[in-house]
Amino acid sequence: MVVPPHHDLPQTPAPPPGGLAFLAHAARQSAQRKLSGLSVTKQQLRQQLRAARQAHVEALPAVTKALLFRRPPSPLLDMVPDGASVGLYHASPWEAPASGYAAFFAEAGHAIALPRFASPKAEMQFRAHTDPFGESDLERGAFDLLQPMESAPSLIPDVLIMPLLGFTAQGARIGQGGGHYDRWLAAHPQTLAIGLAWDCQLVEELPLEPHDIPLNAVITPTRFYGPF
Repeated sequence: MVVPPHHDLPQTPAPPPGGLAFLAHAARQSAQRKLSGLSVTKQQLRQQLRAARQAHVEALPAVTKALLFRRPPSPLLDMVPDGASVGLYHASPWEAPASGYAAFFAEAGHAIALPRFASPKAEMQFRAHTDPFGESDLERGAFDLLQPMESAPSLIPDVLIMPLLGFTAQGARIGQGGGHYDRWLAAHPQTLAIGLAWDCQLVEELPLEPHDIPLNAVITPTRFYGPF
């Protein structure tokens, strides 16, 4: 079997003994033991992935967590053309945070977009996010997450950096189950799809269906998987 490329990312500064490196390794091993088989249903798999992710984030020292996902790795920057619009997300407490990337790409001159839902059953749209530093242009949305206001201009991202519950080293992804990202990507096949995740979210296999859209790359605190 051909193993897709991945890159080890430099750790700056280095984590303390027993810190990030140990936690990432332990979390990956625990997740692999629990989630490598496909005998569980997707609902059960999501429950296990949520629990593993929450335990991993709660175990991270605050000083370590504050240093992660601040600057996009070089392999990702190579995939983002000059002038490309970049879609991101406002993370829930356990998701990989994306605010550092939003600030970085905004400073580099890229237009930033975030998802917006008019209601819990509405289709996902992307609207411009013009204040990634103060977030003054955001409001509490349908899923109790900050999102652009209704008056914000619509924006179609050229590159979409998205959350996930689990992923494989080949770029397969499982999300929360609403299908919002899969439907949006199916309607916008030209957009590059990049997953942002903790190391503990890596699994050997995922139960895939025809509508599941694969990722072009996945970023964790220690690895860059892809591009696929």
